[in-house]
Amino acid sequence: MTGTNLTAENTKNENNARECVGTAPKSFKIIGTGSCVPSRVVTNDDLTVFLDTSDEWIRSRSGIEQRHICTTETTSDLAIGAAKNALENANTTPDEIDMILCATISGEYICPSMAALVQRALGAQCPCVDLSAACTGWIYLMDTAAAFFARGGIRKMLIIGAEAMSRIVNWHDRSTAVLFGDGAGAAVLEPGENYLASSFVTAGGDEVIAIPTKNGISPWFEKEEKLPLVYMDGQETYKFAVSNLPKRVDEVLAKAGLREEDLDWVVPHQANKRIIDSASRRLKGVPADHFCVNLQKYGNTSAASIPLVLDEWNRAGKFQEGELIVMVAFGGGLSSAACLVRW
Repeated sequence: MTGTNLTAENTKNENNARECVGTAPKSFKIIGTGSCVPSRVVTNDDLTVFLDTSDEWIRSRSGIEQRHICTTETTSDLAIGAAKNALENANTTPDEIDMILCATISGEYICPSMAALVQRALGAQCPCVDLSAACTGWIYLMDTAAAFFARGGIRKMLIIGAEAMSRIVNWHDRSTAVLFGDGAGAAVLEPGENYLASSFVTAGGDEVIAIPTKNGISPWFEKEEKLPLVYMDGQETYKFAVSNLPKRVDEVLAKAGLREEDLDWVVPHQANKRIIDSASRRLKGVPADHFCVNLQKYGNTSAASIPLVLDEWNRAGKFQEGELIVMVAFGGGLSSAACLVRW
């Protein structure tokens, strides 16, 4: 896909973007995490069978070594698995859940929602809804959860980011096919004082990242149909990411009255190791080894990438109670977002 020059239009996009930067209600804490990935592991060498690429080419440009790919699993299968693991980790039963929120761009249905499929599988009885925000979806879930908790009446909530990106990747395009993987991550929330601040920016950019839907069979619709696959201008996406990630981190810290040196961990969207390294160099107050990275094992799992990291670090005992964690992401929209939590 041919994209416009975002570098030249960066100022325009920043000025025209509807920006939401503020201190979010201190309304919940994370009490459990879970994750689930398909059993099939596809290595970089596996991709060389049908793509003009190599393990060295992929690693040097992305840091990715392998990814998990669905064979018989659906997106909701992954979401249900992650949800069950999160509930177990939180010592919570489905009947205790008052709301389920899911983020996905690759569910098997437009309707019913993936959250509703999870609800039925768990045997829960609560309201459910999906959010569509691509790779920033997890942070939108967190902020939406904060709003519901602030209203009152929620005892426990289940949030899930789940993707089967292999369903919508163009497996003939080596520039995008090598980047994505499938997986799901989840968290159980309850009322608390641990959600501290958030920041969201959207600067529409379908010429940079887009996933078309099918035109359908209307006899009157005349627009040329594009395949419902990921279209991405990698260079412009990279420029947007390296510019926006450090900005969102500094904004949430400023709103909370904190400095980079106060942070214990940064959990970035797992899209590209070069993007994370660039953000690390710009955020000089945070040691490089305090950036949580597992993309080498999973690739870019869109809305699932941050909760996959959270669950891995949580179960390894790396996060300690009271530590400050920034989650930060970028993606389709174009959008970027960050939130600050106390573990």
